[in-house]
Formats: sequence, C-alpha cells, structure tokens
Amino acid sequence: MTTRLLIVGPQGSGKGTQGQRVAEAYGVPVVSTGDIFRANIKGGTELGLKVKAITDAGNLVPDDVTGEIVSDRLSQSDAIERGFLLDGYPRNAAQVAYLDDFLASHSAALDAVILLDVPRAESVARITGRAEIEGRSDDTEDAVAHRLDIYESETAPIAETYAQRGVLDRIDGVGTLEQVTERIFAALDARSLIR
Repeated sequence: MTTRLLIVGPQGSGKGTQGQRVAEAYGVPVVSTGDIFRANIKGGTELGLKVKAITDAGNLVPDDVTGEIVSDRLSQSDAIERGFLLDGYPRNAAQVAYLDDFLASHSAALDAVILLDVPRAESVARITGRAEIEGRSDDTEDAVAHRLDIYESETAPIAETYAQRGVLDRIDGVGTLEQVTERIFAALDARSLIR
C-alpha cells in the first residue's frame, strides 16, 4: 500500500523525530528539506553554500529551489512505489499549489497531514536547547524568533487548506515522545491507514 503523508508544525515541534517514527512504521522514506539542505551545507556543495547564507540570516530557502529538490526526490522509485512522509515542505500556499500539481501529475494526493501543535514558548525553548547541544549556527534566539514569525504568517495558514480537504489531523505536540507518537498513530489508524 502507498501512504503519502505530510507532517507540519513550528520549528521545535518535534517534526523530525516524530516524522522518522511514523515513516518507519509505514515503511516510507522521510523527505526532509531541512536534512537535504544540511547535507549539502556539510558537503560544502554550491547549493549548501547558498542555503547556509540564507539560513544563517534567519531566512527560508526560496520556493523554486525547494520545489525542485522535493519534486526530484518524490520522483525516485521508493517514493513512487511506497509513498513518503514530507517534513518541511510545503511551507506556504505557493508550495501547496506546486505539490498539488506534482501529485496530480502522478494521479496521487496526500492521505493525511499531521499538524503538531506546540506553543511558541515551548518551540523556542526546544530549539535553543538543541542549538546548545548541536552547536547549530542557524539557531540563535533572533533567528528562531524570525523563523517562527514566518511560520505563523506563511505556514500555519496551510493547515486550513488541508482541514478544508478533510486530511488534517491536529495533534497535541506537548508530552513525551511516546505520548505524541501514540496520538499520531491513533489519528492515522482512524483514517484506516495500514501500518
């Protein structure tokens, strides 16, 4: 069975960790724009240098660059055959339209959108804590606040789009890893998505 999922939420909501758990349970690859960008930064590629300059300033990577990377990854055989879990894309209305067009060209659609609800103060605390542990230069307090502002103005509204389509599951993202994972699985089980 093919399962196409999207996980969204503010930075620090646990998308990466929960996305990995869900993807493993459903046997689908995680398509994380953040991971793709970080791998390029670490590898010192042309894309990596460009992305690093953008993210160090607290900005988000432009839609055209991100769309190209995502469509390339979703065109690979594992994503076509088994499905995928998108993490970090789409993050605004233009990217939703791009993804809709891409999926329609493959006669496909998202099966569910998982929205991790986490209060802003919790997000900031998690991200700044992670920055200290991982030494990430893009997680300064100002950069985090800027990215959360962008999330609230651009990404949060896409939840309404997916809610209108009947594919949005709003999940309380505060609690232990296991509690949040259980909430996600309960919502997906209710959609009869087979693990």
